[in-house]
Amino acid sequence: MSDLTLVLMAAGGATRFQKEVKKQWLRIDKDPLWLKVAQNFENMNLFKKIVVTSHPDEIAYMRRFANFTFVEGGECRQKSLLNALEEVDTSFVLVSDVARACVTEEICKRLLDAIGDAECAVPAIKVNDTIYYDGRPADRDKLLLIQTPQLSRTDALRRAFLKTENSFTDESSAIFHNNGRVVFVDGDESLHKLTFERDLRRLPCLSGKKPDTDICFTGTGYDVHAFEPGKKMVICGIRIDSDYGLKAHSDGDVAIHAVIDALLGAAGMGDIGELFPDTDERYADADSGELLKNVVLKIRNYGFVIIHLDLTIIAQTPKISSYKKEMREKIACLLGIGSPMVNIKATTTEGLGFIGKKEGMAASAVATLKFYDWTKA
Repeated sequence: MSDLTLVLMAAGGATRFQKEVKKQWLRIDKDPLWLKVAQNFENMNLFKKIVVTSHPDEIAYMRRFANFTFVEGGECRQKSLLNALEEVDTSFVLVSDVARACVTEEICKRLLDAIGDAECAVPAIKVNDTIYYDGRPADRDKLLLIQTPQLSRTDALRRAFLKTENSFTDESSAIFHNNGRVVFVDGDESLHKLTFERDLRRLPCLSGKKPDTDICFTGTGYDVHAFEPGKKMVICGIRIDSDYGLKAHSDGDVAIHAVIDALLGAAGMGDIGELFPDTDERYADADSGELLKNVVLKIRNYGFVIIHLDLTIIAQTPKISSYKKEMREKIACLLGIGSPMVNIKATTTEGLGFIGKKEGMAASAVATLKFYDWTKA
């Protein structure tokens, strides 16, 4: 159906999953789960366009993986969907969640065949267990568990969301409360939603799948700063006894800046200037250790594990040998790895260049990452 758009909801915080990695970034071989799900839909050849909602902090990284239409999600699912609907120019829209990882073409065609002149078609499964509501047995024959994906008439869905201030957990509820007609098709246990870690075992399409943990990702980082008299010197988050500091928009921690770029390079996430531009006043005199914590959180959210870091500090002055142990422990703490996995070296330029002339200093870092193995969690 060329008059059909897919909206794939992938902007959630995955807070109930309770893992460092967000569920949409679980790796299947080398690819994140959200990409595998989107490609599964793409291979059905049913859609004119695929729109993916993304957390605002993740949208730039998602765009590195595919050429779908990406939109920023809102603070709730409903607002994310409203943002996505601005990109929909077809009469029908199929909305699915990346957490429903095992959607089949059969389910999608079942919805397309069933919608007729209704406003919405949804998959539903009957309740088999005894149900109590408000402390009293309820008639389970009158109950249905509603799943996604859900097929809607685009105009009806827009009207349903825009005409109310209520918050709805799915499209069918919004359309029903706007006097639209909802029809049901047989759902499937394979459409079980990935919400908690234990749900991974209930998704047939993930059975036997795993991340490619044999691959190591290596990134390099380099930074340089001039000296600035009267400013405190901070290297690797440690205060250094010196009459001058490092000239920079932030606190000038040249070592941590190199570490950040090495981590971003290994993860394919760009560079420090893209995440923390020196034109943004939010980062004026920023604590570089806090910036590193932010990057480490992103890297873990995206499905990586930090394995090792090798850092070289290049300075004629000040002398930092006596600080190396403290620096190593500080960096290891910021990275969340053992201090033996962090190596710090110090060298000079033998009096050559601007470093040798004691005009500034530099740092170089190499970071190693691997994919988080969610099958062993």
